[in-house]
Amino acid sequence: MTSLHDSHHAGTNHTDTDGLSRRSLLRASALAGLGIGLSGTVGTLASPEAFADPSPAAGYGPVVADPRKLLALPRGFRYTVVAEAGVTRLTDGGEPTPSDTDGTACFPGPRNGYTLVNNHEIGGDEPHRVPNRPGLTYDPAGGGGTTNVDVGRDGTRIGEYVSVAGTHNNCAGGVTPWGTWLSCEETEAKAGTSGLTKDHGFVFEVSPRGAENPGNSPVPLKMLGRFSHEAVAVDPRNHTIYLTEDAAGPNGLLYRWIPPKGFHGATWALKAIAEAPGGSTAGTFQAMRATCDGRHVRDLSEATKVGTTYRVEWSDVPDRLAASVSTRKQLPEDRITRSRKFEGAWWGDGGAYIVASYARLDDGSVHPHDGQIWFYDPAKQTITLKVIFPVNTTPDQDGSNYDGPDNITVSPYGGVVVAEDGEGVQHLLGVDGAGRPYTMARNDLNGSEFTGPNFSPDRAFLFAGIQSPGHVLAITGPWRSTRG
Repeated sequence: MTSLHDSHHAGTNHTDTDGLSRRSLLRASALAGLGIGLSGTVGTLASPEAFADPSPAAGYGPVVADPRKLLALPRGFRYTVVAEAGVTRLTDGGEPTPSDTDGTACFPGPRNGYTLVNNHEIGGDEPHRVPNRPGLTYDPAGGGGTTNVDVGRDGTRIGEYVSVAGTHNNCAGGVTPWGTWLSCEETEAKAGTSGLTKDHGFVFEVSPRGAENPGNSPVPLKMLGRFSHEAVAVDPRNHTIYLTEDAAGPNGLLYRWIPPKGFHGATWALKAIAEAPGGSTAGTFQAMRATCDGRHVRDLSEATKVGTTYRVEWSDVPDRLAASVSTRKQLPEDRITRSRKFEGAWWGDGGAYIVASYARLDDGSVHPHDGQIWFYDPAKQTITLKVIFPVNTTPDQDGSNYDGPDNITVSPYGGVVVAEDGEGVQHLLGVDGAGRPYTMARNDLNGSEFTGPNFSPDRAFLFAGIQSPGHVLAITGPWRSTRG
């Protein structure tokens, strides 16, 4: 089914992995007197003050309520529903589009259009699993995976088909410089858990060219570690891969994989490493440690001012396959720096943008916040706080009180676009190059998170998803510079 909405025609539960909702944590913090009122200089992106009083010049103006009650957009913008879980059908077998759309990327596609590689974060009881396909299935008991969605130049759906199946909880991932998608399993589940027949917690490479995937995409890239993966960003110069971990008890880590000498990035080159003798431990797999004037920074929530910059060091992880101990628990605490809910990652501006979704004192964080965006500069070996979201005490009120950043993309028009996965009203949030936040879209359907923002190669469309019940959306309109 395809629908179209032009805003000028109209007038205006998230549960955490450890069982505590962000709202309950927020209330607990409020009861404990932990309200956050941060001050700091405006960095490349946004300080808390910018979120409290966004400039009317930022973005594309106020969003207008959708008469179809799905997606509110600024005046002049419109959307198309590209795929809808349980409604649209796979063109390679007729089954319904799978549930729980998540991380997504857009590549050049057939008929001068586009191909989306779309994750499905399916972990068990979702109504529409990714169906198994010969040559594309890793573990027949797994319900997650990816579908490729071919889209015309007008944003309408052409077809959709399975590109990897039998994986588990495919959350986010990242694009490679050679034009493929790395799909990440957000799990540490081993064989025997919930009927699974193989260990999970790996990364899988998927081609947007569907015919290339059989026999290739279901190969786990074990050298990239087995942990609760969230997202990746790949350095196009040396092909170092940076990986985020969304985990708690203790909080997760930021990792990097340095390829072995002689590695040249190309489609299935990672698979070739993984399948070679010793491939599961090929290259160097390390965890990040941040320091401030030589002092160990134990958790990134320590930073409360935009522009805070830490030096970065890296330590080898002893057992990246986590045979008996999770990777985040293997190194001494003084050799690593943690963060609550490492989420999205995207390469741009010569480095990796890294998202930390939120922090509370009772989860081991140093200071509470409702989101940070960091920039890792590999040339300088530093990580700098670019955006910080103050604690949102009124999440059910629509406005500039954003919280819970998750997936992120660097906008070709300037700044970044972030999917909100917080409490209350949900937005696609932009932050322009001058540090001014703005609402790019609002979920008028329900309280489900936005997922997978990314732009088409020709910059005509912003693709994004609403995870539940599962919509993939193409947004277009009068784009202009948001560089500030």
